[in-house]
Amino acid sequence: MVTLEEIKKSFLASIWFMFLTFPIMVIRVNTVQNEIEWRWKNMILIGIASFILSFFWRNLFRQKIKKGKQKDPSENTEKISIFQKVLKEKKYYYPGTVALCFFVTGFPLLFSLYQINIMITALIYVMLGLGLNIVVGLAGLLDLGYVAFYAVGAYSYALLHYHFGIGFWTALPLGGLLSALFGILLGYPVLRLRGDYLAIVTLGFGEIIRLILENWNEFSFGPSGIANIPRPGFFGIKMSLEGHTIYLYYLMILLVLFTIFVVNRLQNSRIGRAWIALREDEIACQAMGIDKAKTKLTAFALGATWAGMGGVIFAAKTTFINPASFTIWESIIILCIVVLGGMGSILGVISGAMILILLPEYLRAFSEYRMLIFGVVLVVMMIFRPGGIIPDIRRAYKYKGKETH
Repeated sequence: MVTLEEIKKSFLASIWFMFLTFPIMVIRVNTVQNEIEWRWKNMILIGIASFILSFFWRNLFRQKIKKGKQKDPSENTEKISIFQKVLKEKKYYYPGTVALCFFVTGFPLLFSLYQINIMITALIYVMLGLGLNIVVGLAGLLDLGYVAFYAVGAYSYALLHYHFGIGFWTALPLGGLLSALFGILLGYPVLRLRGDYLAIVTLGFGEIIRLILENWNEFSFGPSGIANIPRPGFFGIKMSLEGHTIYLYYLMILLVLFTIFVVNRLQNSRIGRAWIALREDEIACQAMGIDKAKTKLTAFALGATWAGMGGVIFAAKTTFINPASFTIWESIIILCIVVLGGMGSILGVISGAMILILLPEYLRAFSEYRMLIFGVVLVVMMIFRPGGIIPDIRRAYKYKGKETH
């Protein structure tokens, strides 16, 4: 039942929102003619839109949330896992898999070079998201300095090639190994930390790496960066820019499939169950006899490995790197991919990477409002699906004893 009080609250909310957005949406400074343009139409539209949204929020969505909270948790889990249930049905799974394979294989033939480059970037972030998913989604360790391992991988390839002439295929595993070593170096001092304290320390670690790369000119060439990094080769065959891009696209498809396979096997292995136990309750995990230090270090090392490999591919794709490519915002974007997609869910991380990387690119036509749309999507997702787009299904193990007659 709609009441006058609810209408009044929605009206006040619209007034407040108009006041907050007034400097951005109404005032525009024309620097060419030195004039101020007053866009009152925008303020009216914002007021109407915010009133409608507030009204529907108070009368429809809030009631749904209240009903959801009163339901049994097991019923909620069944609703969350509808997408996974559909995938398990053969009549949907096999045709969908075949269609996806044809689309992925024929993507370079259907789209332009620009679209292929965007997709390569999205696939790199899928790798990064799956790597961070090991640390955050499975082990429950909030890492805000993940971009440091990404930078280590990229600079490993650039510096090894510059000083020793090492190629892409040799640098790819070396970048992963060096990043894993840095993951252990980070993980060892923070074994006793968790929660916000762990996040602060890892954030500081990421900034230390970036500042070292930016200021140690003799080692990393400072803000100037490193150019002329070679693209991956294929048995010495000379390729054009378009050929290199298509080759890198298919290479990324294979690396993403390899990453999915490894992460899935790790998740279902003994160490994967130890990570999940560590995430759920650290004290109970230790009481069960799990080596907490070894489990944390393994999570940091394996998560950093994929970041290092992603960094090597990023350096090969752009052929130029500098410290400006490895800021704190990269860590935040990768963390958003994991949280938005669904922590611990492989399909969720893939969908989160595709949305967060492709959506801003395809919203360039709305350049003034795309970040606003991006923020609204994140807020709405966190309100209505806090578990992510495709949340992880908690495995249940049941013991079926022998029948007694």
